[in-house]
Amino acid sequence: MEDVEIRDETIRLGQLLKLAGVVEHGAEAKSLVQAGEVRVNQEVETRRGRQLVPGDEVSVGEQTLRVSTG
Repeated sequence: MEDVEIRDETIRLGQLLKLAGVVEHGAEAKSLVQAGEVRVNQEVETRRGRQLVPGDEVSVGEQTLRVSTG
């Protein structure tokens, strides 16, 4: 599991995927999310704009990211 630090209290799912380097562009994030390949807290998430807070876990394939603050 990889911790991804955010500056604010929340971050959108698409932004987190870009910040963590999972995707390069928002369009890639949109495709992954709409295809049902992204899970938030072990549940499939189809909204790229889903607000994430520290402690949330995002899984894409074998990679798991945990939202954290600095």
